[in-house]
Amino acid sequence: MKVGDHAEVTRIYSAADMAEFAALAGGALPGHVPEPLIGALFSYLLGVKLPGFGTNYLKQSLQFHGAAPLDTPLTARVEITRLRPEKHLVDLATTVRLPDGGLCCDGRALVLARDVGA
Repeated sequence: MKVGDHAEVTRIYSAADMAEFAALAGGALPGHVPEPLIGALFSYLLGVKLPGFGTNYLKQSLQFHGAAPLDTPLTARVEITRLRPEKHLVDLATTVRLPDGGLCCDGRALVLARDVGA
């Protein structure tokens, strides 16, 4: 791992996905992608892609810039901004963008990871 390394995933949430989410959450059917599902994209990236298996979430801050529309590709990205090998810590910038490049969400993540390079 090094500063600048990044990983991305693109996901489209449909009305059927929202019906399942509402059933699990016990709430009303949302007309947009709920924030927890957007945050889950970062959980996926951090646990599966970068840094990957064995990663422990320590902190996450997210700022949402508007509702994410259904049936629209959302591209989540995590990028390493700082490594602290002596503590096994990785700081990352997090973003979710719409197809036109518009920012849906941004924030920061701090994780504890194996094999943190200098």
